[in-house]
Parts: sequence; structure tokens; C-alpha cells
Amino acid sequence: MISSGSGSVNGAPRLLLRAEGFAIVVLCGIGFAKVGASWWLFALLILVPDLSILAYFAGPRTGAITYNAAHTYLGPLVLLASALLLAAPGASAIALIWGAHIGLDRALGLGLKYPEAFAATHLGRIGK
Repeated sequence: MISSGSGSVNGAPRLLLRAEGFAIVVLCGIGFAKVGASWWLFALLILVPDLSILAYFAGPRTGAITYNAAHTYLGPLVLLASALLLAAPGASAIALIWGAHIGLDRALGLGLKYPEAFAATHLGRIGK
């Protein structure tokens, strides 16, 4: 359900998207544990996708495009598939950390950005 003119999801679909994000965090955590990489690596890299926020210095449109590119599941899925095909556990670990970051953002209600404002997301407005 789209709220009137806001371009964001609300109600039960929003709750489902947030629950889906939480499920992704759990699955990525389990996968990361199976890969056997250091949890220090996880702690070190979990916030790296948020560096994409720096693109907002180039303007809101560029910022939103860059932030969204770093916060969609396509990147970590392609990296994970490549890592599995190439038997590269280090790249698998990075892909799982990246996926966990995105899932955590979704679970917290932080969505993909609209170019109008950083606070305008597909999961609703951030803040009041």
C-alpha cells in the first residue's frame, strides 16, 4: 500500500519488508559463521556501505543513486555468487557482511533514498 503521495510503503507491507530485512540479517550471520571468517572482520566492515552517504556532497540526486547502489541486494548477491563459483571464502565473507548491513537497515526501517531528501525513503520518512 502506498501512502497518499509519499511514495513510501506503510501498514502490513512495511512490516513484512522490515521482517524480511531481519531474516536476511540472520541468514547472513549464519552464512558468515559457516564461512569461518573472523568476527573482527564483520565488526570492521559492517558500516562500510554507509560511506556511500558521502556522495551526497555531490548533490541529492547523485547521493541517492550512490547510496541506493550500495544498499540494494544485487551487489552482495553478485559478489556472493562470484565468490562461490571461484571458491573465494574472503569474498563470500564480504558479501555476507554487505548483505547483513542492508538487511539491518531494512529491519530498522531505513530504506532506499529518493532524491528529494535523504530522509525520504521507500520505507517512509526518517525522523520526524
